[in-house]
Amino acid sequence: MTNEFPLSQKYIDFINTTENVDADFLEGTTASGKTTVGAGVKFMLMVSKSKKKLHVIASRTTGVAEKNIIQQDNGILDIHQGKAKYYGNGDKDYKIPHIKFEDKIIFVLGYDNRDKWELVLGSQFGCVYIDEINTADIDFVREISTRNDYLMATLNPDDPNLPVYKEFINRSRPYKKYAADVPKEIMEQLNEEPVPKWRYWFFTFRDNLSLTQEDIEKKMRSAPKGTKLYKNKIQGLRGRATGLIFSNFERKNNVITRERAKKMRFVQFTAGLDTSYSQESPDTFAFTFMGITANKELVMLDEEVYSNKDLSVPLAPSDIAPKFIDFLEKNRKDWGFARDVFVDSADQATIMELKKLKRTRPNLYNIVNSYKKFGIIDRIHTMLGWINIEGKIYYYVVNTCVNHIAELEIYSWKEDKYEPEDANDHTINSGQYAWIPFRKMIGDYKEV
Repeated sequence: MTNEFPLSQKYIDFINTTENVDADFLEGTTASGKTTVGAGVKFMLMVSKSKKKLHVIASRTTGVAEKNIIQQDNGILDIHQGKAKYYGNGDKDYKIPHIKFEDKIIFVLGYDNRDKWELVLGSQFGCVYIDEINTADIDFVREISTRNDYLMATLNPDDPNLPVYKEFINRSRPYKKYAADVPKEIMEQLNEEPVPKWRYWFFTFRDNLSLTQEDIEKKMRSAPKGTKLYKNKIQGLRGRATGLIFSNFERKNNVITRERAKKMRFVQFTAGLDTSYSQESPDTFAFTFMGITANKELVMLDEEVYSNKDLSVPLAPSDIAPKFIDFLEKNRKDWGFARDVFVDSADQATIMELKKLKRTRPNLYNIVNSYKKFGIIDRIHTMLGWINIEGKIYYYVVNTCVNHIAELEIYSWKEDKYEPEDANDHTINSGQYAWIPFRKMIGDYKEV
């Protein structure tokens, strides 16, 4: 097998890690060899070692599985010539597509067809392979994840807000030997409660020894630098590939440490509050605290986010008011004083509670209605110019503001209109309320 295509040491270690592992999640760049080595080599090895007869390969459709996993060069049939036989139309014993391998049966499913996969999931399986799990029906993933001894899943970097990340991928952990290979941005997201024996692997072009340097350079030239396509496919970083609003936001350029922010000379502080009291949606209350430097840079210094959907006792305006004042006081002591603070003008109930609180518990803050005549499209264009235009950067985020970073990476346009989706925008809106009154102090701002 290794004579057919060379294996990097990381892939060799991946294949040989068969003990004390219940799940392997493989993420990374395009053409890194994840499917070839994952499905064709290790998955088949785990099937061979399993004591169970029934196993599963799942892809978007059975046709995709045939093309990309089973019948391609260095696919399962190629690697296991004479040992694996594919019955695309089923046979007298099993009516659905399947592979016979040794004394085992590997069903081939398309997770696009709920009726078909629900028919199969009455069984317990030995090994399950899910191709491009980021595109799979999440109900399918949840269901089949409880019906196997061993799970392997490949994925291409995608919207980190997808439930599959929170529920599965981000609960796995890399081996220490290869932890440094995981991009910092992704390592920070592997932060959900870990599941013992769930392993995370990050593979790149460099791990695919069948690629020449010329092949790698050709692939790297295929996507324009700075685009989300380049970020997803070439760098292997997460983020929506299409429709992204702040496509020029990059952590390496725009995210800074608290220590670096502390060295900046701030001349103005400001704060914003965006609210949502719904218990039916994931919308949030977003507190943001920002500073403007003497060099005309805007820095997101702190955030707090709450969601009534996550709370058994929902927050009311009377609860939000003291929380927001406490947030402002914390940042006054940490960074500096923001006299004027800006609250969503559509939420007069919260504004009234903040003003009532000031009468009963005096504080230094002026509660101001947000200014919305500066429209959402104008705000977006302004931020795009600050984030990065021809190498000029005037917009920074302290790395502890994880919600704001996440929103900047997934906030997207509607498919059919030149306007943003009404989602993933709460710290963005809150921050806009805060900086709009001071926009002339930031970057090369010119009023249009």
